[in-house]
Amino acid sequence: MQPLRDIRVLAITVFLAGPYCSMNLARMGAEVIKVEIPGRGDPVRGNGPFAGPEGVHVTKKTDDDLSTRFLKRNQGVKSITLNLRHPEGKEMFLELAKKSDIVLENLAPGSLRRLGLGYEEVSAVNPGIVYCSISGYGQTGPYATKPAHDPQIQAMSGLMDINGDPDRPPTRVGFYIGDLVTPLFACYSIVSALREKDRTGQGSYLDVSMMDSLSALMFMENLEEDMERGLTLRTGNVTRSGPTGIYETKDGDISLTAASDEQWRKLSNALDAPELLQDDRFKDFHSRTINVEEAREEIQVRVREYTRDAILKRFEEFDVPCGLVRLANEVMEDRHFWDRGTFQPIRHAKMEDPVPGVGSGFPVMFSGKQLGEMPGAPTLGMNNSDIYSGLLGLSSDDLKRLEREKVI
Repeated sequence: MQPLRDIRVLAITVFLAGPYCSMNLARMGAEVIKVEIPGRGDPVRGNGPFAGPEGVHVTKKTDDDLSTRFLKRNQGVKSITLNLRHPEGKEMFLELAKKSDIVLENLAPGSLRRLGLGYEEVSAVNPGIVYCSISGYGQTGPYATKPAHDPQIQAMSGLMDINGDPDRPPTRVGFYIGDLVTPLFACYSIVSALREKDRTGQGSYLDVSMMDSLSALMFMENLEEDMERGLTLRTGNVTRSGPTGIYETKDGDISLTAASDEQWRKLSNALDAPELLQDDRFKDFHSRTINVEEAREEIQVRVREYTRDAILKRFEEFDVPCGLVRLANEVMEDRHFWDRGTFQPIRHAKMEDPVPGVGSGFPVMFSGKQLGEMPGAPTLGMNNSDIYSGLLGLSSDDLKRLEREKVI
């Protein structure tokens, strides 16, 4: 299935947030043209290790070697080189924009506008364009011009304040959550804007902020109520409401959830502890939230009497939500993810065999089917000839001249 197979994306994307958005649009069938600086490209191209015809190495061994990070983040896209500071390069970009449905960028706010390639200039030549800008703090407001990557966004959004143990400093989430969640907001906003364009013929400008995304998600929790009551926001492996969390068994840790009165009843029965149901401290959700430490102690003392497998089997019999606390290597080797397409091989556009490692698939099945694998990530400028001749009608002599003049 390729629901976006008739959509073309012009992407000026670097590092992670922009490329991840590009890659997800490509998964849906969009033609994504990644515009890169001649001779340099996306800065991630220089971050080793590198994979190529001679294997994976810390340093480049061949001209076709690509950073493994770049490979993971740019599956399915095409690469062209174009000097956007050159007058002819700017005109070529606008010509490509005329033939595109989406312009996607995640440069510092105002970068393309200062080059004369902002939304106003692009929409003047293509009124139906959906122009999406992803940035750390958004295009407006007091923080707009501050440089930012995911660690600063996790700090500034408040996410770190609620993450970690209560007696330890604020803690960063262990992967680039701002760089990865924000592009998902961007993707479905882009698709929504395309739907609006179908109705009205008019394009849109989308201003997508990483900090806004994380802060908005945080306050899906009732944090303001907890702060008013003086409760700690950092609770480690325990939730702020009720005894949901991580518990020790004789031979390992498990995760269980008791987020409602019904789940508390099932948990108490599974632990053969009817006295917990009679205890006024735990009689309802509100009471268990107030007495969460006592509730946890009651559960922990009982869970510790079992092995991990034995308690999981018992919880499953009583329909208690539970699971193993697994190591990353256990997850990586689990056939569940490979069979469903959540994990996929990493492809290099100039290599037949996959690159060693775990590639990110798409965690949604369409009518019971996977979206399938995408073409491999491209070498720098790999698609110059196809794109410039096919879309702009340039000849091989034109391309040679543009190379000499450092336009491409």
